[in-house]
Amino acid sequence: HVQLVESGGGSVQAGGSLRLSCAASGSRYSRYCMGWFRQIPDREREGVAGIESDGSTSYADSVKGQFTISRDNTKNILYLQMNSLKSEDTALYYCAKGAGPNDFGYWGQGTQVTV
Repeated sequence: HVQLVESGGGSVQAGGSLRLSCAASGSRYSRYCMGWFRQIPDREREGVAGIESDGSTSYADSVKGQFTISRDNTKNILYLQMNSLKSEDTALYYCAKGAGPNDFGYWGQGTQVTV
């Protein structure tokens, strides 16, 4: 049974920083592609950042240079360092796990970020 649990969300002033974490259960974590997504009410979920099993990363244009995704394969934890936060970053942030960047089959419950 795969479980993803996000943490680290909260309220922060504009210009501040937060680091989100996502603890993943299940085996072979290092082989999976992991990603962060966000959703604002009445809008479609948006891909924010992804990291593949080889460590290569990708970012939405809106967060390039502002957010950093990383993973610790020894602890099965995914991170999202968010700096210089803006009001438009306010959203429910989800982590996801999958076989590839277009194949996320497992999702967490989300953690709220309010700027």
